[in-house]
Amino acid sequence: MSTSPVADILSRHGADLSWQQDFYEDLHRHPELSHEEERTAAKILEALHAWEERYATALEIQTGIGGHGIVATLRNSATTPADTDPHQDAGPTVLMRADFDALPMADESGASFAATNGKMHACGHDMHATALLGALDILGATRDEWTGTFIALFQPAEETSVGAKYMLANDLVNRIPTPDICLGQHVMPGKAGTVATKAGAIMAGCDSLRITVHGSGAHASMPHRAIDPTFIAAMIVVRLQAIVGREVSPEDFFVISVGELHSGDKNNIIPSSAEIVLNTRFYKPELADQVYASVRKVVDAECAASGSPLEPTFEFFAHGEVIDNDPVAFDTVREHFDAVFGDASIDAERSTASEDFCYIPQAFGVPYLFWFIGSTPDALLDNPPVNHQPNFLPDYAPTVDAATRAGAAAALTYLRKAHATSPRTA
Repeated sequence: MSTSPVADILSRHGADLSWQQDFYEDLHRHPELSHEEERTAAKILEALHAWEERYATALEIQTGIGGHGIVATLRNSATTPADTDPHQDAGPTVLMRADFDALPMADESGASFAATNGKMHACGHDMHATALLGALDILGATRDEWTGTFIALFQPAEETSVGAKYMLANDLVNRIPTPDICLGQHVMPGKAGTVATKAGAIMAGCDSLRITVHGSGAHASMPHRAIDPTFIAAMIVVRLQAIVGREVSPEDFFVISVGELHSGDKNNIIPSSAEIVLNTRFYKPELADQVYASVRKVVDAECAASGSPLEPTFEFFAHGEVIDNDPVAFDTVREHFDAVFGDASIDAERSTASEDFCYIPQAFGVPYLFWFIGSTPDALLDNPPVNHQPNFLPDYAPTVDAATRAGAAAALTYLRKAHATSPRTA
């Protein structure tokens, strides 16, 4: 394994991270849905205040940002901001984000700390919060090794794709120091303890689209007196896959999934309307625009062919942008990940899942790096549970260790005292 200043700092950090397991299991046992994360936020605040006591150093803690969002700012510099202006910190400023909401599904993990409230941390957000607090602990234990400002941002409501937007709408940009670089990570299927990175697109963009088509109702025994919206919707569902199969290059990636199809509520009544809800995934926004134009053509044509009495309606919602890693940030951090993790620092494959992380660095106009932490126990590698499955459960020890040290390593890449290059120009 090669060495680096960051690896050297981590090898002697001395932080006692034994508290992490109880914290993680508590969050997993008590999951809360998006916009309802009151208890979870309180546990994070409790951990932040415990951090202050351990290191006799104050954090600037702001709560209730965009709902239950929390930001903890640690300044570690010989100089203070001029006139207490939060945008004038000396040294580099690094922001790292973790989400902490759960999903509306029963916990079938079989863990002794499984949730029993019909909700579940099936996406690993409990691990994300635990790891960010652990990275903060490492930075607290190594304050003589780095200078600048570290911002730990705990974001609610990622699963609804609006958590980051709500924090930004609540004046996040003017409430905290402007970061030079933003960091984030996500636990994923893969050998537990691996850290997977890549430049460019690493997670897909996404949209949801609600389409309503109109017909004319009648008794089910008299379809000739109706214009059947169920039939129209069925033809649209079939035709949608032809768009991807015949209009999208095999070298590109695009997915259209029909997640909901609603039509009628009685077996002997032909209804007057039907609703189709689509979910899409892509790596090229310009390709999405092309496909959406084709979707409209297909829907309009099917409605016209059946004599629909009203124009169909289209409602886009739950947009997520492509997570597109800055190549300079990747090169800068990957060198130190390789030194810290050795063979466990690997190349990431692009994920077809989506995230709302990128809205935060975009709002500040700064580069970002987002990476994956492998979380699958060795015994399950042949058929690993994936995020959002009821049996998804990270292999705790190697996963929390990798996620915690990866967060600290990426932050120290920019904050260590010997590093003088601005992340914006490195």
